[in-house]
Amino acid sequence: MNIEVRKKAALQVARETGIFIKRNLGKVGRVDYKGEINLVTDIDRKAESVIINKIRKNFPKDSILSEEAGRKSREGDFLWVIDPIDGTTNFYRSFPFFCVSIAIARNDDILCGVIYDPMRDELFFAQKGKGAFLNRKRIEVSRTKRLSSGFLATGFSYGVRKSRNTNVNNFSRFLKRSLAVRRAGSAALDLAYVACGRFDGFWELDLHPWDVAAGYLIVREAGGRITRFDGSKYSYLDKDLLASNGLIHNQMISILT
Repeated sequence: MNIEVRKKAALQVARETGIFIKRNLGKVGRVDYKGEINLVTDIDRKAESVIINKIRKNFPKDSILSEEAGRKSREGDFLWVIDPIDGTTNFYRSFPFFCVSIAIARNDDILCGVIYDPMRDELFFAQKGKGAFLNRKRIEVSRTKRLSSGFLATGFSYGVRKSRNTNVNNFSRFLKRSLAVRRAGSAALDLAYVACGRFDGFWELDLHPWDVAAGYLIVREAGGRITRFDGSKYSYLDKDLLASNGLIHNQMISILT
């Protein structure tokens, strides 16, 4: 079975999982901490099970990399990269900015990306070489040319209390050089918003594959540019990411380096 079949399954399970998450908003039963401020809820784990069970039933040879379950390797060529709830803290506190993120890769090449925001019923998706879409309508990055007019997004890692590189200095510099900077708490949705032109750029440190794999492809297919902070080639396995409409990219690099 090819990527088309998997894309269809990813779209379906992302929506199903998102509906499940929305129904359970405000109904968290158990919260565990993976770190000082890095929490996981029982709904995260149940949502993850919904996705993994769907993959195992339909594509038993495919491998899975998921935030809570880790990596489950099989003999197949395809890898599903999953974040059942990107923006868990938001979900836990009923702040309506979270999503389901699913990417499908082969040989570290991302072929399909799906991000579903159940609170707004917005389904972002892309297939390599075939463009990016929001609810079946093709999307493109913005045309903002100057950083001074740029509407930007960023985030802070769970290690912000102890890390020496906290992103706070970058935040301050961009705040003084751009139209505005937002920090909403979901890297996947931030990338989706770059892809559809709501944000002009996004940067963040200490990211994980499940945070960015789907959004990476969606931004690229929407005509955007993604690199590391210094402008070098980016892989979804890298920790630092700079995404933009391309037009303000070099201006953002100059702030980050």
